[in-house]
Amino acid sequence: MTDRQISLFSTAELPGRYLSQEPTLEISQEALQSWKQRVWQYQQEIRRQPSLQQGSLFGTEPSAADIAEEIDPFRLPQQNIEFWRWKAPDAGVAALYFVIDHELPIVLYVGETIKANQRWKGEHDCKRYVLNYVSAHRSYQLPVTVNIGFWQQAPTATRSRQTLETALIDKWRSPFNKENWEFWGTPFVGGKA
Repeated sequence: MTDRQISLFSTAELPGRYLSQEPTLEISQEALQSWKQRVWQYQQEIRRQPSLQQGSLFGTEPSAADIAEEIDPFRLPQQNIEFWRWKAPDAGVAALYFVIDHELPIVLYVGETIKANQRWKGEHDCKRYVLNYVSAHRSYQLPVTVNIGFWQQAPTATRSRQTLETALIDKWRSPFNKENWEFWGTPFVGGKA
């Protein structure tokens, strides 16, 4: 028997206690910086040397890949990543959007929506990835500036918009998009937002 009195308000002292903790994201500062550097180098190469697209002699509609070449996510007006929490006068328009860390800068995620002002209300896995990404930076006092930018000339037809989204995901190899996890790994996917 113990001579200590157990506090009524602390479960930490109880034997066999149940701890409810969120899993913590473990990534070293070196691994974080190396990961970002690899993504940045790839995307900088894309910016310097846009891919060559086969032109058409007959003046047909531009392909999704042609349009993707014209969109520069780094030149879009940026807004706070928490934009979805604010009241908006309407649901918004069809758009493609880019989650970008402007500190390096790198495109982290490419998405599409029919209603730009409502897309991130509710569940969205990318919110968790961004939270984990920012948290990893904060734990090492590293600068991070994650924003979102919308390209509002996106097609209103869902299939066309999704085709363009796929072309942009392929072009930028945005690491938070599942299609690119094999290239960059998934260091920010764990945990809950």
